[in-house]
Amino acid sequence: MPTDIDATDRRILELIQEDASLSVADIAEQVGLSSSPCWRRIKRMEAEGIILGRVTLLEPDRLGLGFEVIANVKLALPSKENLDAFEKLLSLWPEVMECMTVTGAVDYIIRIRTTDMHTYDQFLREKLLGSALISDVQSRIIINVAKRKTSLPLRIQPHTNMRA
Repeated sequence: MPTDIDATDRRILELIQEDASLSVADIAEQVGLSSSPCWRRIKRMEAEGIILGRVTLLEPDRLGLGFEVIANVKLALPSKENLDAFEKLLSLWPEVMECMTVTGAVDYIIRIRTTDMHTYDQFLREKLLGSALISDVQSRIIINVAKRKTSLPLRIQPHTNMRA
């Protein structure tokens, strides 16, 4: 269930999403508050689980991790036990950046980062296909990322029925 936030909270969140290194004083100035009330709002949103954490984004290519793959994974038997076991396995694999359970012909879509195709092939053979839990993997190598965002679109309004 969505948490109610006001326009000031929304603006604070937009600023933090864009640059988590901003000081409370900088944020407060930009939203028209003094530092103490701004800090209390941030702490409240952390306590409510709206702010999950703050991270530094890194450039994968500059760090030799420019090879990215989206893999569709089908489990041999998609039972609760196997879903739980697969998700536990994923936590051990640092190459897996993201994992989503999905509907349709596959059970998961995972995003993987490695150094190159050969390293991905090793990951695929030893980890993904090396697991008896998995019956099929379909890999899609990312050629170009046209758009990638880390910030949520906070200004989207809930859908309402509009009559002409």
